[in-house]
Amino acid sequence: GGQTITTPVSALTGQGVPELLELVLLQAEVMELKADPKGTLAGSVVEAKLEKGRGPVATILVQNGTLKMGDSIVVGSTFGRIKAMTDYRGGKMTEAGPSTPVEVLGLSDVPAAGDKVEFYPDEKSAREVAQKRQEEERAKTYVVKARGLTLRDLRNKLSEEGLKQLNLVIKADVQGSVEAVRGMLEKVRNEEVEAKIILSGVGGVTKADIDLAAASEAIVVGFNVKPDGEARKEAEKRGVEIRTYNIIYELIEDIEAAAKGMLEPKFEESHLGTVEIRVRFQFSKKGIIAGSYVTEGKVTRNALCRVTRGKEEVYAGKVATLRHLKDDVREVTLGMECGLTFDDWT
Repeated sequence: GGQTITTPVSALTGQGVPELLELVLLQAEVMELKADPKGTLAGSVVEAKLEKGRGPVATILVQNGTLKMGDSIVVGSTFGRIKAMTDYRGGKMTEAGPSTPVEVLGLSDVPAAGDKVEFYPDEKSAREVAQKRQEEERAKTYVVKARGLTLRDLRNKLSEEGLKQLNLVIKADVQGSVEAVRGMLEKVRNEEVEAKIILSGVGGVTKADIDLAAASEAIVVGFNVKPDGEARKEAEKRGVEIRTYNIIYELIEDIEAAAKGMLEPKFEESHLGTVEIRVRFQFSKKGIIAGSYVTEGKVTRNALCRVTRGKEEVYAGKVATLRHLKDDVREVTLGMECGLTFDDWT
């Protein structure tokens, strides 16, 4: 007697999939779900992310009308003129009709999942609408404070100053992660304190995020992202704490524990420097030797390290040996060349 249709399916064997598709069509017919390819454009963002070399990328599901190359659109508080369209296989498209998912490039920023897509006759009018919405959002979240805050300081703030609010700046790798983290953190509250998210977005932690955190006495939380060099230096200078996580439950547990004043000590990363591997040698006995150049800070022997290729982490471990020219050295600093080997990486 309920309103929800259910059917058993198996992704492994394909059992029940034909029945599921029939029921979807039946339900659409019963609910009179219709769309006009020639009507006013309407759609929603399914997922969005910031890709290196491509900029903001949004996956949009067209719900009415037809989305075409070159269209000027407003998506939530972002805008843009569509420069490229691809289907779910990566093939190029020139237009997308109702019920068609499409990945688009050309937006000014990364939209939020669920944002509505609206058509505008030109890019100028789309920009004006988007900027007005951005100003309204800033007005809602604008907070003026004086200094940074760490999770370990939270208990003192609660007792000494009666702090009732924990301000957070959230950055994640994709919009779906942002929404998941945001949704869970917004539920963190007790009789003493509640979490308030003053900014959430896609991409690495930047200096602008640190400036906002310092002004609003907030903590910066990163999920599957890292701060850039400038952001890290600014955070140290202004006393802003940056916490990065790869597991969402650890993130939530830390914030909940801090709100209760029971945060356990945590081993935190201390960033020493960054090197660029410029040439790679493979030896049967020594393993991999990386001819490198120090681009930031310094590198030291026996330091823990990560090696990434693009966004993919290909090694995590320890620097085994460090050489400059023909000499074994303890550390190599900014602007110098060096040779590295790594523990258990062959």
